[in-house]
Amino acid sequence: MYETATKLINDAQKIIVIQAENPDGDSVGSSVALEEILSDLGKDVILYCPVDVPKYLRYIKGWDRIVSDFDTNADLAIIVDTAADVLLSKVLESRGVRHFLESHPVLVIDHHTTESNLSFEHTMLSEQAVATSQVIYNLASANHWQISQQAAENMLVAILSDSLGLTTQNVNHDTFHVVGKLHELGAHSSVVEERRREFMKKSPEILAYKGELIGRIEYLLDGKLALVHIPWEDIQKYSDQYNPSVLVLDEMRLVEGVDVGIALKTYPDGKITGKLRSNIPVSETIAGYFGGGGHNYAAGFRAYESYDKIVQELIQATDKALKEYDNQTS
Repeated sequence: MYETATKLINDAQKIIVIQAENPDGDSVGSSVALEEILSDLGKDVILYCPVDVPKYLRYIKGWDRIVSDFDTNADLAIIVDTAADVLLSKVLESRGVRHFLESHPVLVIDHHTTESNLSFEHTMLSEQAVATSQVIYNLASANHWQISQQAAENMLVAILSDSLGLTTQNVNHDTFHVVGKLHELGAHSSVVEERRREFMKKSPEILAYKGELIGRIEYLLDGKLALVHIPWEDIQKYSDQYNPSVLVLDEMRLVEGVDVGIALKTYPDGKITGKLRSNIPVSETIAGYFGGGGHNYAAGFRAYESYDKIVQELIQATDKALKEYDNQTS
């Protein structure tokens, strides 16, 4: 299953690794791991993301090599951790990027089950896995490519991030097998966690803001849906220090009776983004109603509608997804 991806990489000398505009621990960790592995193969690798890496992710070594200028001299583009056009809009709006992607080979490495809706030709390398870095590990292992200690740590970071420390429902024996192999290669969960905790520390201002956000949470659908609104003013004021959604989403889904937690961000141009976390496997389904995608327990979407309309549509979509899940499990 890795033959086409392997050939694309072998045939390229200069490779640009692309993240979507919502970088997370998996996309950052997978990107810098790819850079390590491909560089050891003698490739010239550029790491690209259209937005700055959030400060809370800067415990991942190599984040500072990610640039916001797209190098159109590359031979191959590798997109990590997404196969959705809506999550690449900033990438596609950048000067010359769409033409590049339409005229060069593109490899997508992803672990989401959502069907690709990318609007340009591409090759998919996707398999059921807890994180994209697990797919990268399998690709490297199948080809007997060298995995350095730093690459192993970056892949471990990605897995721990997307699995919330190996606690999500999609973690299985394959996940633990890969984690064990990464430990054998020199990566250590305790080292990663110590560094992550240092970067996760909050200023008194952010802690006070978290309290404000918690006070804004609405409980809908008889308490099954927890919803919080993060307006543009908050994004401007706090995002450089900490992602507002990340501050409260886990707490929201841990409230008694809550099945789904959603954080909605609103922007001046009318854009609304939604980040979902759920206790049952419905996040991807709900996000899919809005053209988004992700995991069964964590997903996201973007829309251009009024806030009140999106909330009503979210209530309907969540209600439908929960009823479908109940019917399937009853």
